[in-house]
Amino acid sequence: MRRADTRHDGRLRMFCFPYAGGGASAYAGWQRWLGDGVEVLPVQLPGREGRMSEPRFTDLPALVADLDRELGEQLEGPYVLYGHSMGALVAFALAQHRRARGERLPLALLLGAHRAPHLPAPPITHGYVADDMELVRGLAALGGLPRVLLDRPEWLAALLPVVRGDLMLCDGAGSVDRTPLPVPLHTFAGADDRLVTVPEIQEWSLYSTNGDCETVVVPGGHFFIRDKESVFLDRLSEVLSRYTDIADLLGMDLVGAPSD
Repeated sequence: MRRADTRHDGRLRMFCFPYAGGGASAYAGWQRWLGDGVEVLPVQLPGREGRMSEPRFTDLPALVADLDRELGEQLEGPYVLYGHSMGALVAFALAQHRRARGERLPLALLLGAHRAPHLPAPPITHGYVADDMELVRGLAALGGLPRVLLDRPEWLAALLPVVRGDLMLCDGAGSVDRTPLPVPLHTFAGADDRLVTVPEIQEWSLYSTNGDCETVVVPGGHFFIRDKESVFLDRLSEVLSRYTDIADLLGMDLVGAPSD
C-alpha cells in the first residue's frame, strides 16, 4: 500500500482491500474521482503486484494480525475500511481483531459483494475447484478475469496460484469473530451478481450493534467496482460524505493535541 503520513490532517482515510487474486491497482483512480476530502489508501497484500516476491498469507487470522501491525499508527486517526468480495471479509476480520484488542475502530465498514459471514459460502470460494480451466471458466463467468488475461496463458499461470491462495483465505471465514460491531455498516451489491445475492448481502445487518446497516444496490455483476466504476463511485461518495465532517472534527482534535 502507499504509505500514509501518520500525522493527521483532518481528512478521512479509506483503506481498501482487494478481491481474491487482486491487488492495490484495483483502486487506481479512486483518489481522483473521490477528491481531496478522502485519502484513498489501497492496501497491497503480500504475494502480488509490487510485493510479488513476498510469501502470501493463506491463513486469515495471521493476515489480519499482520495488517494490524503493519498499518499501526495509520489507524489512529479517523478512517473507514472498504473491502470488495474477499476484501470485505478481510476488512470485517480486521475490525473484529481491533475490537478484541481494544483498539480504535473505523467510523464505518464499507463492504462490497460479499455475503454475511454466517451464510454458507459458494463452492468456488472454498477452493473446491481442482481443475485450473474449470476455475478460469468460473472466474470468467463472474467477470473476474479481463479478456487480455484469457488470451495470455502465461499470465494466467502466474495469477492462478494467487487466486487459490486467496480462496484458502476465504476458507478462514469460520474463524472470524461474529460479534456485532458498534459501527455502521454500508454494504454494496451488484444487481446482476451471479455469486452473491442482494438478500445475502442484506444479512450483514446482524453485525451492527444498533442495526445501523444499509445496502446499496448498484448496476453490474460481482465486479461492479470495475464494470460500473463511475456509477459505484458516485454512490460510494454519497456514503463517505456522511463521515468526512466527523473526520474533520476528530482530525482537528488530533492535530491540536499536545505531543509527548
